[in-house]
Amino acid sequence: MTIPFTDFLAQMLVSPMLAITVALTLGVILVNGWTDAPNAIATCVSTRSMRAKEAIVMAAIFNFLGVLVMTLINSQVAMTIYNMVDFGGNTHEAIVALCAALFAIVTWATAAWAFGIPTSESHALIAGLSGAAIALHGSLNGINFSEWVKVLYGLVFSSLLGFVLGFLITRLIEALCVNMERRKATRFFKNAQIMGGAGMAFMHGAQDGQKFIGVFLLGIFLVRGENVSEFAIPIWLMILCSLVMGLGTSIGGYRIIKSVGMDMVKLQPYQGFAADSAATVCLLVSSLTGVPVSTTHTKTTAIMGVGAAKRLSAVNWRIVGDMAMAWFLTFPGCGLLGFLMAKLFMYMF
Repeated sequence: MTIPFTDFLAQMLVSPMLAITVALTLGVILVNGWTDAPNAIATCVSTRSMRAKEAIVMAAIFNFLGVLVMTLINSQVAMTIYNMVDFGGNTHEAIVALCAALFAIVTWATAAWAFGIPTSESHALIAGLSGAAIALHGSLNGINFSEWVKVLYGLVFSSLLGFVLGFLITRLIEALCVNMERRKATRFFKNAQIMGGAGMAFMHGAQDGQKFIGVFLLGIFLVRGENVSEFAIPIWLMILCSLVMGLGTSIGGYRIIKSVGMDMVKLQPYQGFAADSAATVCLLVSSLTGVPVSTTHTKTTAIMGVGAAKRLSAVNWRIVGDMAMAWFLTFPGCGLLGFLMAKLFMYMF
């Protein structure tokens, strides 16, 4: 099933609940743009391979291409998010609970951004939706554990593979380029970094773009009162989500770029290329297998692996500790916030 753009606009004009749901969903995507998408271009900006404004434009373009191409190949990530929780039952309460979850996710992500901590927007999304679904049903029946467990697989997979690949690719580059003249090597890897940043932006769209599209369609189908198990993602929705994500990156991306690409590890262009390559490979494998993973986790653990290839002390472990604490708190913190917001919203509305 798909939704023509004209039908979507016509229904939004006559349905205030749909308009509110769409506004909140776009708000979550905007926040993802300024808190998550900058991870994709953090290294190519921090190594001065690209200027921030150019990198943001590139990220927006390749985010869209990632959503489009990967959706044509495998849209399982969107389906996983769509089926992960059950918002069935009373339609009005389900819509209210979903709106509460989206409000909780925006609140959590904005607070993390204010402190410059690259929290995982993917995990905030999953936690907020789960908390609201539990509040809606009054039990764990709101969770589809066969789909939810994929999140745990992705958490472990992205962290381990990102770190290991970052370490190994760095060592491989150093071995292959040991006799290369330093100035030529730097020039080569600055150009390669642009490709690495484009690859990361592409895979960010493939992963996070599909996640938020899944939520967008969930809200639309709830408002329409339709129980849809299979859907086709329309092109107009891919474009809309990519544009909003790009706008978010242009608003607040630099703070996250500084935390990930500058403060955690001081990177040379070849190291930035190694981190981008490692994270891109990890995200590609995850997307092809339909496992939702955090682009933040993947990129930052890849950077840690790159730093560790030089020496463990090259990594600013205080920054890593702040990130790890934010990651650890996201599931219970945003889940509880989603639960409480859903209870409050259902009581008020």
